[in-house]
Amino acid sequence: MKLADVIAVLESAYPPKTAEKWDAVGLVCGDPAEEVTRVLVCVDPTSSTVDEAVERGAQLVLAHHPLLLKGVNGVPADDPKGALVHKLIRNGAALYCAHTNADSALPGVSDALAKAIGLTVTGPLDAAQRTPLDVLTTYVPVPESEQLLKALTEAGAGALGDYREAAWINTVVGQFRPTDGAAPVIGSVGELTRHEETRIEVVVPRARRTAVINALKAAHSYEEPGFTLHEIADLPGDTGSGRIGELAEPEPLRVFAQRVADALPVTVQGVRAAGDPERLVKRVAVCGGAGDGFLGKVQRAGVDAYVTADLRHHPASEHIEAGGPALVDVAHWASEWPWCEQAAEILRAAFGGRVDVLVSTRRTDPWTVGATSTAAGGHA
Repeated sequence: MKLADVIAVLESAYPPKTAEKWDAVGLVCGDPAEEVTRVLVCVDPTSSTVDEAVERGAQLVLAHHPLLLKGVNGVPADDPKGALVHKLIRNGAALYCAHTNADSALPGVSDALAKAIGLTVTGPLDAAQRTPLDVLTTYVPVPESEQLLKALTEAGAGALGDYREAAWINTVVGQFRPTDGAAPVIGSVGELTRHEETRIEVVVPRARRTAVINALKAAHSYEEPGFTLHEIADLPGDTGSGRIGELAEPEPLRVFAQRVADALPVTVQGVRAAGDPERLVKRVAVCGGAGDGFLGKVQRAGVDAYVTADLRHHPASEHIEAGGPALVDVAHWASEWPWCEQAAEILRAAFGGRVDVLVSTRRTDPWTVGATSTAAGGHA
């Protein structure tokens, strides 16, 4: 397969347009025309994972975290990040990053975390809005209906999810009486005219509203084509950040925290929880990566616990003091590592064994030493 083929599959699963504006996703280095027979999936593009890719003969490193998140003026080989780019290129390996677009995808990073823990996902924690839509209804003489419908769909109407040219069509009777100054296509000035028309109703992406209305007017034979346009309420979608899910049976927080620890790779930090150890947990929110920005949504979500990474002292303390759901804090890398297998499975399913897809075995969590005080006494 060509690198371009792999990228097409990745961008279908994790559309770049859904990435946050500040993010840097996509192809970092590599030739889309080059062949790919082996892919290595990892969380972090570091010297360790790049070494692993070279050692295992991968032509593509698929990473979650961007290598060049902040703007750079160059990638010299004596710079740590530049050195990685040079090593990749010298060894015929490309680097592709899927970050916040993988966070919000369905399935995405938080779905993988929820699955690892044993949750049945019921929806997003912070739902992205669906594409804003209008509904356009118009009427046209029956012989002209196909021509008008074609003009509307070519302008962008009728796009609904994975479907195109969607429309509702039926025959109705219309009436009108032209007055002085009118130049009717059908009927005569002063006379009431009734005739069969085709009623066409289509959804219109709001961004295409002007183009579709202009197409309607240009293609319609009437001097004053009749139409109505309604805005559909902006509803939350199925994608977005974080997920909410449920356990099959409730269990105490202390048991649930151990469940999380057993589900994720071992790190120096381990897993820690805040809240009553005996509090029953069934409905759970999760967010792969740093998630304390969603504590307000978690408070309103009606969950028993929240699993995420990088929780800070003051926000966590205030959340618990306010009676919020229990918190389970894990290492950032560990919370996102389950995504690697998800992404690998997407590529395996797409290429049916024609591309060997590996998940990195290197732990790239930056913390390497844990210590517990052995001094007598301590603070109470």
